[in-house]
Amino acid sequence: MTALDLSSLGPLLPSPLRSVRDERLTRHGVRLLLKRDDLIHPDLVGNKWRKLAPNLAAAAGRPVLTFGGAYSNHLRATAAAGRLLGCPTTGVVRGQELADRPLNPSLARCAADGMRLLFVDRATYRAKDDPAVLAELLRRAPEGSVVVPEGGSNALAVRGCAELGRELRGQADVAVVACGTGGTLAGLAAGLGPGGRALGIPVLKGGFLGAEIRALQERAFGGPVGDWSLDERFHFGGYARTSPALEAFADDFEQRHGLAIERVYVAKMLYGLVALAAEGAFPRGTTVAAVITGSPEPRQPPDPPSR
Repeated sequence: MTALDLSSLGPLLPSPLRSVRDERLTRHGVRLLLKRDDLIHPDLVGNKWRKLAPNLAAAAGRPVLTFGGAYSNHLRATAAAGRLLGCPTTGVVRGQELADRPLNPSLARCAADGMRLLFVDRATYRAKDDPAVLAELLRRAPEGSVVVPEGGSNALAVRGCAELGRELRGQADVAVVACGTGGTLAGLAAGLGPGGRALGIPVLKGGFLGAEIRALQERAFGGPVGDWSLDERFHFGGYARTSPALEAFADDFEQRHGLAIERVYVAKMLYGLVALAAEGAFPRGTTVAAVITGSPEPRQPPDPPSR
C-alpha cells in the first residue's frame, strides 16, 4: 500500500530557528537559539508532527487506533490529523470511569474531529501491549486499523525526529529538548551528525528513560547513534508537577521574549537550560538550540505518558 503524502497539510518545514538574547546565558558566553517546532502546523504541533506524520503516512489512509489519557495532546493531534486526511481514528482512553462523565474539552475536541473514544480501566490500559488485550481493542475498532503507540514513539517516529537533528546540523553545538517517552531525543541525536550533542531534560522522574531511548534507537537504526545525555534534575517532582519557582520562571521568560511557554514540557527544559548555564555546563562560545516542542493548551491537569 502506498504511503500518504502529508505535504498537502502545509507544514512549515524546516521550522524557524530564531536567535534570542538572554543575559542569563550571555553572561556565561552562551548563545541561545529557539527552534520553533511549535510553528510547524496548527493542529499537529511540534514533535507531534515529527512523530505522528510518519506513522500516518505509513498507515496510507487506513483507520488508526492509538492511546492516551484524558488530556492527551497525542489523541488530539491524531484526531485532528484524521479529520484533515479523511481517515477514521479510534482513541483508547485510560479511565473507564470517564465513560459516564461529560467529555472534558480535550476529549470533546477529539470527538468533534471524528475520533471514536474507547474508555478502558487502568489495568487494561497498562496491559495494552499484551497481544490478547490488543486483539480485543482492535475488535472494537474499524476493521484493518493500524496501531500507533501512545505518544507516537516507535521506530517510524524516531526516524521522523531525525529530521529535526538534520535541520540543526551546523547551527548549534548543543540541542536541548524536553523528554517524555524519549522518542524525540532518540531521533534528534541521530540526526545531528558528528560534532553535535543532544541533551534531554526528562519531565518524569524515575531514571528509566535512558534504557528506553537506547531501545528506540535500536529499533529505528539498529543500534546507538549520536551523542546524547540526560539531566534528570528538573522534573519538579514528576509529570505535570510544578512549583512557584517554575511558574515564576515561565512567566518571566514569556515577558522577556514574547513567547507563550507550555508548562508541562517546555518550561522545565528552559529552566534546566538556564540552570546548567549558571553551573558552567557549557563552555564559553557554545551555541545552544532549545527545541520548543509544543504550545500552551488551556490550563487543565494532563495525564502522564506511559513508560
